[in-house]
Amino acid sequence: MASPLHSLASQIDKIPQFRMYGRVTAIMGMLVEVGGAQAALTIGDRVWLRSRDGSKVACEVVGFRDDRAQLMPFGPLDGIGVGVRAEIENAAPMIYPDVSWLGRVINAMGEPVDGKGPLVSGRVPVKLRDQPPPAHARQPIGEKLDLGVRAINTFLSCCLGQRMGIFAGSGVGKSVMLSMLARFTTADVNVIGLVGERGREVREFIDDDLGEEGLKRSIVVVATSDESPLMRRQAAQMTLAISEYFRDQEEKDVLCLIDSITRFAMAQREIGLSSGEPPAAKGYTPTVFAELPKLLERAGPGVGKGTITGLFTVLVEGDDHNEPIADAVRGILDGHIVLERQIAERGRYPAINILRSVSRSLPDCNTADENQLIRRARRLMSTYDDMAEMIRLGAYRRGSDPTVDEAIHYNDRLEEFLNQDMNDLSSLGEGYQRLADILSAPGPQ
Repeated sequence: MASPLHSLASQIDKIPQFRMYGRVTAIMGMLVEVGGAQAALTIGDRVWLRSRDGSKVACEVVGFRDDRAQLMPFGPLDGIGVGVRAEIENAAPMIYPDVSWLGRVINAMGEPVDGKGPLVSGRVPVKLRDQPPPAHARQPIGEKLDLGVRAINTFLSCCLGQRMGIFAGSGVGKSVMLSMLARFTTADVNVIGLVGERGREVREFIDDDLGEEGLKRSIVVVATSDESPLMRRQAAQMTLAISEYFRDQEEKDVLCLIDSITRFAMAQREIGLSSGEPPAAKGYTPTVFAELPKLLERAGPGVGKGTITGLFTVLVEGDDHNEPIADAVRGILDGHIVLERQIAERGRYPAINILRSVSRSLPDCNTADENQLIRRARRLMSTYDDMAEMIRLGAYRRGSDPTVDEAIHYNDRLEEFLNQDMNDLSSLGEGYQRLADILSAPGPQ
């Protein structure tokens, strides 16, 4: 842990050499207009409004109109009125992460919310909205990452630096699966962003799902659903910024988990609509689809040894996997894991539909034997899925088709293989061995 002197020195380094000020000229709903210093402002700049009682309200520049800067606040505007002073930060928003942040829970502003005291400030500044590494300078994705979830390890192998989406409706088990990934993975560090999460479920996730062992090597960033859209959007940006610190400065293999990208997009939609941007697909503004790749491309391999493996949940509205956000995210990421309500309703967890899920690192990351194994298992599951209705109705007679008979014979064992208790760790090697044992058993007589 860094010394108090080290932390004090880093705080002194952050003191600006000068400050510029403007004045609030109008307030319209959640938009604040500031005049007098608009020439010194750009989109995304941070501005602090000094309220009547002396407290400060953080705001961000979201647009300009009639020679006035338009700001949105990160919190309530209590005590803010026309004429109050607007203090302008003369640098891009930065954070100063440190290894000692592991095991901590922070908010979207980088402030601790776990009651464990202040955070030690690191020496290296990290931009909240940084650009991804140049495409030509990035390393290729690495070897397979053991995520501890049998269905993903075997059928949807994820490599170091890969980015995958977890697509599901509400209540299908996304949060439980994220906790399994965080506890079981062999990655060096977990950075978990809970964006727009229910306040009640945050404590449950940290205490019950993640647990003490999972939290010990994790940093959790929280912005609950009642917070402003700027806070919810920045929680996702904060999660990526901390991940970039551990990848680029500490050269660690980071597992970055965000729940959910849909709520990030909803926050951006609220910001866009408030600033007068026209709605497009399902009310989502054009900047939503511009911001998604900027955020998601930050994950992946770096230019050095470190990697960010990203798993991002997408909350599909009405179980429609072709709605605008799901469709846009699927085109950006390197694979998608589909959780299906019908599978969850019959009691199999995690409720992954293997046939509708894809990992784009396959088949290159597997050996020939592993590829042959999962191809055969997929073929059996696909055959059973095609005939499932007839089998349930009793319309299929055994012996009519040897391929269907084989699929029926192995179906229960494959279903049991895909089922995994949330406290049951399954390693990469164990998963392939168990699948090989199932498929090497004698077929139907």
